[in-house]
Amino acid sequence: MKYQVYARHNFNKIPSYGRLSQDQIQNINVVSEVLPFKTNNYVVNELIDWDNYLDDPMYILNFPQKSMLKLSQFQTLSQMLRNNTPKTELAKYVHEIRLNLNPHPAGQLEHNVPTLNNGDQLTGIQHKYRETMLFFPTQGQTCHAYCTFCFRWPQFTGLNEMKFAMKQPNLMVAYLKENPFITDILFTGGDPMVMKTSIFEKYINAILEADLPQLKTIRIGTKSLSFWPYRFTTDPDAQDMLDLFERVTDQGIHLAFMSHFNHHRELETDALKEAVARIQKTGAQIRTQSPLLRNINDDPNVWATMWRKQVDLGMIPYYMFVARDTGAQSYFGVTLEKAHHIFNEAYQRVSGICRTVRGPSMSAGPGKVRIVGITELQGEKVFVLEFLQGRDPGWVGKPFFAAFNQEAYWLDDLVPAFGESEFFFEKEYKKLLKVDKLPAGHMLKTVNQQYA
Repeated sequence: MKYQVYARHNFNKIPSYGRLSQDQIQNINVVSEVLPFKTNNYVVNELIDWDNYLDDPMYILNFPQKSMLKLSQFQTLSQMLRNNTPKTELAKYVHEIRLNLNPHPAGQLEHNVPTLNNGDQLTGIQHKYRETMLFFPTQGQTCHAYCTFCFRWPQFTGLNEMKFAMKQPNLMVAYLKENPFITDILFTGGDPMVMKTSIFEKYINAILEADLPQLKTIRIGTKSLSFWPYRFTTDPDAQDMLDLFERVTDQGIHLAFMSHFNHHRELETDALKEAVARIQKTGAQIRTQSPLLRNINDDPNVWATMWRKQVDLGMIPYYMFVARDTGAQSYFGVTLEKAHHIFNEAYQRVSGICRTVRGPSMSAGPGKVRIVGITELQGEKVFVLEFLQGRDPGWVGKPFFAAFNQEAYWLDDLVPAFGESEFFFEKEYKKLLKVDKLPAGHMLKTVNQQYA
């Protein structure tokens, strides 16, 4: 199949465009001024149920919805478009909206970009956890289609000063050599699998040819299996990409294909099943993850079905995330109480082979914090929490307690239980930040100082 993009400028070419109401067309035009919108012929022809599109999770996953903006923002922007407001004035208002959508949660732009020992800032790298480095190849900063919930939406909008990107493999390798405790590199974006094999191969070759005995795993964060499985079957360089995967595994490096699936519908097409089988033949392992999303998968049966289908296809369920506090979180977010309930209900409906999944997890400033449970201790109802990953590795696995709050959507909404003044990690966290009070969702200042 030949790849066909549909976006704001041409979505009227979609075969099912005639099913959209005038209100829906208006909603898409308005909201896509702010949030990125792109889909493709595979998604619209094989994943979306156009007979019930208004409630269809695949439609909501790709097509902007009115409630993804505040009503006042939507109304003002609609009026500006009707009045043919000058582009500079329109762009200024859109920019204001975007800045109010918390474009880089957890301080990832300000506090998670490392430097080389010579002082060069590496704007295409994030290093949040000791063993894992994220790399954003410049040519991979788009996707085959955009998820409406995407927490990296600034990568695809006009916020150029907030983008992560780098095209110098030598700087990536230099940073790995300076930090021998890094065992895993994660190629992310955007989606690295939008790149031609000849381009992606340059980054992989740089790693394979370097003397990096500590590097054990190469991860690829991707939505391509869901949004364009033909990348691994019929695209012109599909076999070349699979051959590259096999080169990695033949060198004894674990290749972890971190695939994003948000609903079991994405696992049901013949194209998907063929692509999965071809990737697995290279020796790569496919792990799966998704945020928990109101209006798309906030149902335990959806998750249980999804995990079973993934295991049936030989994939490993890995993470359920809490919807991150950015972009259209007000549309997609569920309370932490409901997230815990949905995870537990789904977890109880599957066999042990599916229970490799962890969650619900918040990728917050200090680390990945999992909701272990809700219980009563010392006469107080509490959330039981633990770090799955921490900015300080010593925090990992230590249970801690937050006062129960049925309105909480994120870690920043919680306070310590039992009248304590701070969580166990906060004193060390503030010391590392060199502050007296923690800003919401804050990161550590530099990873180099912490891990030296």
